[in-house]
Amino acid sequence: IILSATAVVVFLYWYLTSPYSYWEKRGIPFVNPFPIFGNVIDYIFLRNTSTESYMKIYKTLEGHQFGGFYSGSTPNLILRDPVIIKQIVVKDFNHFLDRNPSFVEKITPLARNLASLTGSRWRKLRVKLTPSFTSGKMRMMLPTIIGCSQELVSFLGESADDSNNIEIRNVASNFTTDVIGSCGFGLEINSMKSPDSEFCRMGNKVFQPTFLTGALRSLGLIYRPILKLVRHPIASKDVNDLFLGIVKETMSYRQKNKVVRNDFLKLLIQLKNKGKVDEDLMSNMTDTLLAAQCFVFFLAGFETSSTTISCCLHELAVNPDIQERLRKEVDNVLIKHGGQITYEALQDLKYMDAVVDVGSLARFCTKDYKIPGTNINIDKETSVIIPVYAIHHDPRYYPEPEKFDPEWFSDENIKIRPMFTYLPFGEGPRIC
Repeated sequence: IILSATAVVVFLYWYLTSPYSYWEKRGIPFVNPFPIFGNVIDYIFLRNTSTESYMKIYKTLEGHQFGGFYSGSTPNLILRDPVIIKQIVVKDFNHFLDRNPSFVEKITPLARNLASLTGSRWRKLRVKLTPSFTSGKMRMMLPTIIGCSQELVSFLGESADDSNNIEIRNVASNFTTDVIGSCGFGLEINSMKSPDSEFCRMGNKVFQPTFLTGALRSLGLIYRPILKLVRHPIASKDVNDLFLGIVKETMSYRQKNKVVRNDFLKLLIQLKNKGKVDEDLMSNMTDTLLAAQCFVFFLAGFETSSTTISCCLHELAVNPDIQERLRKEVDNVLIKHGGQITYEALQDLKYMDAVVDVGSLARFCTKDYKIPGTNINIDKETSVIIPVYAIHHDPRYYPEPEKFDPEWFSDENIKIRPMFTYLPFGEGPRIC
């Protein structure tokens, strides 16, 4: 028995570590991996984030345009050169069409969203959805956002009168929930007064991983095929049911009662009425597909926006000189526009843009690819990592990267900084 157990352990060790010669055989610089766990052992055991892991790998490969590392036993390529990044995400995009496939559509209807779809299905849906995001279409939602902002100002005023401490992260989360609920789902959530509503509760649940989710993530990092074997949904059944139900009921009510509201759902209803994207994608699933787009609207806007808002407010609090300059800009712009917050007024807030801009991207190789100017080939199904946080903290592009400095985004500094060194939303056709 002991001999058999030893043999099994030895075999598993060999099976999981044999891929570690992958980058060396190809003559590509790489970071030496830890057996079984590769270069992400701290991330697997929740000792740091994926961002911090990529930052460490990025620094280790200093002096190279790119390099290899391992997620468990799976080889990944990380990019350090903005010229190569541009080549991959824009010029040679057809080789890197997909993001890492993570969800199973058959058991996860909400995974049929633009961010998760792959290949031709993503292309066809993108063609249909892109016209919904013109500046004119976004402009029509501004009054709705201003209404949510007025609720926020009222809440902060009342809280200040009470002389109580305010947890700004929660306030920012409630505000983004109100904006997304109103613009994306046609709902008046009013999270400032009702933070325990079902929409808020289910929304927060999306971003609270369960033990099973964490275990699958860690096992999937060690051995990627596990993610293909285990069908785990993008969200729990109750979350799926809530979002699907809200969208279907709201769409049905509006169509029966001829209700028109300037929000994202209106644009999706217009898309639905124009016809199918293609037979395979839309057949008998029209409402579900559109609900999935509302869901990704929530995913993309809730946590990211609330985190950005709370971090910006913190930095403004500890940098009063920047706060004062920003306040003067806001006052001057409001005077110019007659005290009204209009779409044009927002375009004039240049310093505000710079403040917000101071706040990881992955591609999946769908076809074999040769890196231009080299003899290096990237095999199909290799994950290519663009370490956005590491690039944004590279002193070559951002002097004193830990300092909060809106001047990085002055017109002068933007002109002299290499392209593709600021990628908050990615770039190319799959830009967020």
